Amino acid sequence: MEPRNHTHFQHFILLGLSEEAELQPLLFGLFLSMYLVTVTGNLLIILAIIKDNHLHTPMYFFLLNLSFVDICSTSTTVPKMLLNIQMQSRVISYEHCITQMHFFLLFTGLDHFLLTVMAYDRFVAICHPLHYMVIMNPRFCGLLLLTCWLLSVLDALLHALMALRLSFCTELEISHFLCELNQVVQLACSDTSLNTLVIYFVAGLLGVIPLSGILFSYTKIVSSILKISSAVGKYKAFSTCGSHLSVVSLFYGTALGVYLSSAATQNSRSSAIASVMYTVATPMLNPFIYTLRNKDIKVALQKLCS
Repeated sequence: MEPRNHTHFQHFILLGLSEEAELQPLLFGLFLSMYLVTVTGNLLIILAIIKDNHLHTPMYFFLLNLSFVDICSTSTTVPKMLLNIQMQSRVISYEHCITQMHFFLLFTGLDHFLLTVMAYDRFVAICHPLHYMVIMNPRFCGLLLLTCWLLSVLDALLHALMALRLSFCTELEISHFLCELNQVVQLACSDTSLNTLVIYFVAGLLGVIPLSGILFSYTKIVSSILKISSAVGKYKAFSTCGSHLSVVSLFYGTALGVYLSSAATQNSRSSAIASVMYTVATPMLNPFIYTLRNKDIKVALQKLCS
């Protein structure tokens, strides 16, 4: 079988989560509901932060961007899956597949970096409260956001360009509901050693460094909180970072779960089902976490709704 890379008419087949016809209406309703809740919840947080002047602080500036990224992340994958279920078609064009892969990597990377920046923001707020507004000034916050975007764009662009150099055979079935990078690379007929090397190197570099930054920030935060004598003071200090810590735990916990499930089994369909928590459920749950654990957001939402 000779490899070919006819970009203009080549396509992939997204097998989705299940091939059973009776489950398709259930999957369509489930993911449509999750998508609408994700978009509505994150959009409400964005509007509440924009409308309420009391929320024009670095913490909520990054939360606004995180909500925007969550909307974009789910919008790169779920609408295509819903369309495929509705049209009873699993075909995705070569161009659309590479584009979807690029933007999914872009917004996933932004999630990583924004959570890291938000951890640093909480570190400054708790460990250096008197210098918080001086350190986290608008110019520095804008620079941090720009850095997050630049790193994410470069990461996603690198993987997309590396995928474009590959040649593919006729077996182009992806056992997933999206064009996942590793599975696309595995379908190639040409040599993928360089792609694999780049994937592991970049994942190690851009994965370990942000996670290390988060762990370092919270190590310092916990150390500072333990030094507070009163229980009320400890509670107030911890409550300022409780929501972010919950989101970080959910994000990295589900990502680690997907990784371990894929490593423990060779069934890529099982890995695709596990990745639903990472790609769809986490962006949907983030607004609830910040709403339930944050009094300022609750008040802002009440003002917005009234």
